[in-house]
Amino acid sequence: MPELDAEDAKLVTLARSARARTRALQGAAVRDTDGRTYVAATVDLPTLSLSALQVAVAMAVSSGALGLEAAVVLGDYTADEAGIAAVRDVAPAAAVFHADATGALVS
Repeated sequence: MPELDAEDAKLVTLARSARARTRALQGAAVRDTDGRTYVAATVDLPTLSLSALQVAVAMAVSSGALGLEAAVVLGDYTADEAGIAAVRDVAPAAAVFHADATGALVS
């Protein structure tokens, strides 16, 4: 299991907070190459469904982020191929961490 540095641990805290605040399936946070963070929760509407990670990446891109350094997806179910693909579209080498609902890293 990788050890998180302070900035990546902050992403876990932010993702956990977003999930708790909204009671969503997942929370996510990304950090861009300028150090700005974007935090999101799962969107599950009748006409729109997005993972938390997809929303966080969209927020970063729509705010002008040119790249991402790291991303965290957090929740009971952290498999998110579409969200990871969105991260890879913006930053192929960005670290993507998965954490359970308690914030503990999972493989």
